Amino acid sequence: MAEQEAKKLEAESPVAPAPAEAKSDVAHDKATVPTPEEKPDDSKALAVVEKVPESGPKKTSGGSLDRDIALAEVEKEKRNSFIKAWEDSEKSKAENKAQKKLSSVTAWENSKKAALEAKLRKIEEQLEKKKAEYAEKMKNKVALVHKQAEEKRAMVEAQRGEEVLKAEEMAAKYRATGQTPKKLLGCF
Repeated sequence: MAEQEAKKLEAESPVAPAPAEAKSDVAHDKATVPTPEEKPDDSKALAVVEKVPESGPKKTSGGSLDRDIALAEVEKEKRNSFIKAWEDSEKSKAENKAQKKLSSVTAWENSKKAALEAKLRKIEEQLEKKKAEYAEKMKNKVALVHKQAEEKRAMVEAQRGEEVLKAEEMAAKYRATGQTPKKLLGCF
């Protein structure tokens, strides 16, 4: 792109301009609008616009000297525009590089967060599973205690029934024989 600008400037500048024409060419070169061949830089870098102060009227007495001065100014502007283009290019490269690194850091962070969240969900699932297992074990133990309590109640009821039956049999025997029981309830 810089070479195209240099060729364009060389093509536009006349070979031996008159002193008055040199001033108008320099002013004309400054006011040129970018051609469709030149694509504007779409980077986010800010462009610094340099204003070159217009110098006062120059003397037109030395034609060769004025032409050399005008050519030197053109060379200086050309060099400054190349430096400016290089600076913008370097800034945009740095910006793009930083943006790429930031996006890779963000991607790394997101992947690590996702992995940790998955691990947390897995641990939570394991805890829920253990909780369900322990709850099932406790329910089984409660059911076992209830079953044992029912068995003990049944045994107590069976013993009571046997003792009542035995007492009725003994009472019937004592009535039949007319004897009194040897063990009294402690009243006598």
